[in-house]
Amino acid sequence: MKIDLIAGARPNFMKIAPIIDAIHKAQKENKPITYRLIHTGQHYDRNMSGSFFEELGIPDPNVNLGAGGGTQAEQTAAIMIGYEKLLSEEKSDLCLVVGDVTSTMACAISAQKMHVKVAHVEGGIRSGDWSMPEEINRMVTDSITNYFFTTTEIADNNLRKLDITDDRIFRVGNTMIDTLIRHRPRFKKPAVWDKIGLEEHKYIVMTLHRPANVDEEGTLKELLNEIISHSHNVPLVFPVHPRTAKILINMGISHQRLHMIEPLSYLEFNYLVERSLAVITDSGGITEETTVMGIPCMTLRDNTERPETITLGTNELLGTDPKSIKPAMEQLFTGKWKEGSIPEFWDGKTAERIVDILLQLKI
Repeated sequence: MKIDLIAGARPNFMKIAPIIDAIHKAQKENKPITYRLIHTGQHYDRNMSGSFFEELGIPDPNVNLGAGGGTQAEQTAAIMIGYEKLLSEEKSDLCLVVGDVTSTMACAISAQKMHVKVAHVEGGIRSGDWSMPEEINRMVTDSITNYFFTTTEIADNNLRKLDITDDRIFRVGNTMIDTLIRHRPRFKKPAVWDKIGLEEHKYIVMTLHRPANVDEEGTLKELLNEIISHSHNVPLVFPVHPRTAKILINMGISHQRLHMIEPLSYLEFNYLVERSLAVITDSGGITEETTVMGIPCMTLRDNTERPETITLGTNELLGTDPKSIKPAMEQLFTGKWKEGSIPEFWDGKTAERIVDILLQLKI
């Protein structure tokens, strides 16, 4: 069985990495499975350079489609054209896509049109918010997927509502957590730790990048002011996303406890998260990692595609109203934050389960 592994953005590679490891393990056991790692070229930045692949033990991609930037439609078209051409030259048995980026949807469409079956890792995830490009990507991908590898029962039920039968749904867990568990012993202290004198569980990590929070200067300023005002004099460490950095520069925001730093590597960022008092974010993936590490998490969004991080984990959905910050901070600093638990199958063995199932499928 020859599988195309599709990745187009940094989180994709973190989800693909353990699947590659599991395939290598199966190959050592002489099992009939090979892969072709395809980088669509959707995103490229310095953190997607060789050092990133080296850090997580990801091999160099076999193919780079070089899709580049542009609008959503331009990216989708470039990826579809590139992948269609690749399949015309050398067809695979299965196209395996992960997550919910443009590459996920685009390659799923091209694969089906070339009569190649599609498997979707993280199938069935939904936020219910059609204003998010990712939600459209999820819905389109799942509508043309053959096999679904899901993270929780919630995702299973979302798929059942689409009349997808249970023989196509495989609840396996979360490959992002496979990566976290594998690399947790290797978390690396970033320079900022000693530079500003951080102490364990005496600082808060922040990440903000979603348009609803950062595109409107007034909203972003009010959010930061509320966080600063109610964070009880602890340092706030804010690795700044490039789109947010531009806005902050224009706003001239600064405070002695607000430490805006360059984006960190995976190992450095999670070193900070693991030792923090709490995390404030609008990222979905970080809420999964804080749940596994038992770190209180405040999500500044009106919805989430990962409700299990709230119902089971350490995450709380605060919404985008800055006034929600104060009561959440009071809960944190009075020691009343929930402890949380870890969802079933988030145990570091998800990728092995995926490969075992792939080997059993008749494709």
